[in-house]
Amino acid sequence: MVPWRIEGCTVDDAVALGRYNGAAFWEQPMWKMMWPKDKTREYMIEQLTKRIPMRLLRDRDAMRHQKAVDAETGALIGYARWELPEGSKVAPGTGGPEWADAQVPDVGADQWKAFEELEGSSWWEPREDMGELDSKNEAIQDRILATRPYIKLDYLAVHPENMGRGIATALVESGMREAEKMGIPIYVFAFKSARGIYVKLGFKEVDRLIQDDSAFGGNGDYGVYFMVSGVAPGATR
Repeated sequence: MVPWRIEGCTVDDAVALGRYNGAAFWEQPMWKMMWPKDKTREYMIEQLTKRIPMRLLRDRDAMRHQKAVDAETGALIGYARWELPEGSKVAPGTGGPEWADAQVPDVGADQWKAFEELEGSSWWEPREDMGELDSKNEAIQDRILATRPYIKLDYLAVHPENMGRGIATALVESGMREAEKMGIPIYVFAFKSARGIYVKLGFKEVDRLIQDDSAFGGNGDYGVYFMVSGVAPGATR
């Protein structure tokens, strides 16, 4: 029996997601470099946690959120966020949302307002001098996404303590099954640390960009890999 389950997320997961995702992304040199050196890991996790509820609730028609939970304890052990393309947000023949079990349930107006205020109370001021790195990546990404509809794997996080157990693979495979049903390929902007997961699952690298980030405090080898999954020709509905 697989020791975890893949489930949809709710706003009740916000605290666990903030702590979990913050710890996972602090291991990424580029994410860590985005913040002033006086901002600690714990401080940034606290700020991220304040922002998670609205990240779960915004763009509900397009965004899908999944978590991996420990089958025995119910603890959150992994997370994936997906973005559906235009024209593929409503299930054909039903009028309901596509991939409904990964759409975060909405909340009432009072709770929405409280979450907006919580987000507004967070400190979130990434460095502004690293834009040249992002702009080059975004140009390649925009070119790829303009060629056809893709489901975008927007975020994948596994806590360092749980890496190597196949959790990230299971989350990606879950999305791949949905993509196959919809007949739409997946696109992902992958860092070097996760590239092997996608290669193992059959993703193809369509471009890459290695940039020198040493001027910003990096090791001079900031690599991004632009990858897509395969879907049978003509399958897009």
